[in-house]
Amino acid sequence: MDYRAIKLEIDNGVAVITMSRPDVMNALNTQMRAEITHAVKAAEAEARVVVLTGEGKAFCSGQDLGDGGNAASLDLERTLRDEYVPMLRAIVDCKIPTIAAVNGPAAGAGANLALAFDVVIASDAAYFVQAFTRIGLIPDAGGTHFLPRQIGSARAMGAALFADKISATQAADWGMIYESIPAADFDAHWMARATKLASGPTVAYQHVKTALRGSSDNTFEQQLALEAKLQGKCGQTRDFQEGVVSFLQKRAPVYEGR
Repeated sequence: MDYRAIKLEIDNGVAVITMSRPDVMNALNTQMRAEITHAVKAAEAEARVVVLTGEGKAFCSGQDLGDGGNAASLDLERTLRDEYVPMLRAIVDCKIPTIAAVNGPAAGAGANLALAFDVVIASDAAYFVQAFTRIGLIPDAGGTHFLPRQIGSARAMGAALFADKISATQAADWGMIYESIPAADFDAHWMARATKLASGPTVAYQHVKTALRGSSDNTFEQQLALEAKLQGKCGQTRDFQEGVVSFLQKRAPVYEGR
């Protein structure tokens, strides 16, 4: 695909997708959604970790309300079903670790796009806002799924109804995101995190994701059975063998992701 709304760079197993519409705070339009969907799938095939970030001062301001004409002409149900769902499924179903590097404001669908990633690392200059009720809408792009699971129903309801800005620091304290990092250190930090994952046991990471996501729907016995099944698969990998040998030899492991 000839990317126009994003940039994709893959180096040393790290795929970085940069939303590149800084003039509109990286607002999501039809083209950008299609390109993110394509880029995540391409990264999954070629890299060992994928990172999404934004160009300029913002991460993503959410839905581009001027996309395709004007707000009155938007078919929001169709847009969510045909454009957001494939994008979110590509992210959530991605077999390699995913990181949202939130460099600045993340609003509306932009906030919930970030929450679809395995790990959210935010600059302390960033904030998150469920801006939907400000224009007579409800949280979408997975927000009603992610928020109550990550911060509890009381905070999710307040965030959705009041549409307050939630600072990166507060989001980290609430468990909405993994960590908030000083702006001066942000770029180097998320790249170091991504590089670590790109050199790690990729198959084990895939099964970590499967196990943790299954836990909310499983009974204790079902989860123990899932753990045993997935651990059996991990035990058959070359990386497990390398992990054991390197531990016994007291050296750093060299994982190949298989």
